[in-house]
Amino acid sequence: MKMYTIKLFLFIVPLVISSTTDQDNSPFDSLSSETKSRFAMLEDVKILANGLLQLGHGLKDFVHKTKGQINDIFQKLNIFDQSFYDLSLKTSEIKEEEKELRRTTSKLQVKNEEVKNMSLELNSKLESLLEEKILLQQKVRYLEEQLTNLIQNQPEIQEHPEVTSLKTFVEQQDNSIKDLLETVEEQYKQLNQQHSQIKEIENQLRRTGIQEPTENSLLSKPRAPRTTPPLQLNDTRNVEQDGIPADCSTIYNRGEHTSGSPWTLIQHRIDGSENFNETWENYKYGFGRLDGEFWLGLEKIHSIVKQSNYILRIELEDWKDNKHHIEYSFHLGNQETDYTLHVVEIAGNVPKALPEYKDLMFSTWDHKTKRHHNCPQSYSGGWWWHDICEENHLNGKYNKPRAKSKPERRRGICWKPQNGRLYFIKSTKMLIHPIDLESLG
Repeated sequence: MKMYTIKLFLFIVPLVISSTTDQDNSPFDSLSSETKSRFAMLEDVKILANGLLQLGHGLKDFVHKTKGQINDIFQKLNIFDQSFYDLSLKTSEIKEEEKELRRTTSKLQVKNEEVKNMSLELNSKLESLLEEKILLQQKVRYLEEQLTNLIQNQPEIQEHPEVTSLKTFVEQQDNSIKDLLETVEEQYKQLNQQHSQIKEIENQLRRTGIQEPTENSLLSKPRAPRTTPPLQLNDTRNVEQDGIPADCSTIYNRGEHTSGSPWTLIQHRIDGSENFNETWENYKYGFGRLDGEFWLGLEKIHSIVKQSNYILRIELEDWKDNKHHIEYSFHLGNQETDYTLHVVEIAGNVPKALPEYKDLMFSTWDHKTKRHHNCPQSYSGGWWWHDICEENHLNGKYNKPRAKSKPERRRGICWKPQNGRLYFIKSTKMLIHPIDLESLG
């Protein structure tokens, strides 16, 4: 635009000069109307050029601002795409949890029906026992009246042996009935308590299904404690007490080789049929089925291993059917130490993952140790943890290959040495036996 203005100015200037030099034909003060018109057009062109220049600057600024706004829009779109993808993943996890909750609810409903049937049966038995008690009491009163009459009528005659035997028998029967009634009432109270626990769990599951999902709702759900009695063992050194074997090695040494091994199995994972995201109470006393998946119980394990020095053997099988094992000499503390575990590797064909010479404290989602770092909440199931969240966890959620994302599978059953590869595990066994056995096979 500036070049166009300069060219126009150069075109007009000669015309002005020629008009001033032509003094003979036309005086200076009498410019023609055509020349004045040209000067007026030059002023208009200058104004127009200045306006166009300002307009160009404005358009340039507008283009820069528009580019910045477009970049912001693209960034927001990328954030929205990522959020939508994360939401899709969470939705899939929530659906899986919903299916698991439905299966759990169905099992609880079946157990609830069984408890109801047992309650009805106990009520029926209790009523029958009460009727029998009333009849016996009536018979006892009748016999007491007869005995009183006999004593009053024949005070000098010694009581007949049959009468004395009958009185003793009636008293024994009455005491037996009282004991039986107390036992039935105690069982009835326990059934009512279990029934209340089942109802409470069902209510929790319903509330969980209705509420809006939160971060914690994506984790495995805890379950109510069982009333499993602890295993009571005397403080011996791997010997029988009152005919009760100390462990499986004692039974094996008797010559009873039904299982084919002297090892005592304390943990077994094979198909995910048992939920291992249990409470501290359940990990303390044990849960599961001995013919399937189970955890023997920390208190039982401690009662066994405190008798002598024991070896811990861990057997692993990955999803490619490769089998691995590792053995540790170990010491397990009592409940006051949070069942602290100390291990030293002996042998094996897989790199060690449990830290040696460290205080490994057992934690669950409802029992956090002093150095607890939220591992049991993000890594479902109870386990022995150290200062940081290790990636070896044999009580984690049972995840099948390619069924979950990699971060989700890392929260499941896995074994990872400190500087080694991560093993995703299909089945596990944890076994113990005394270290002084002649045969370690």
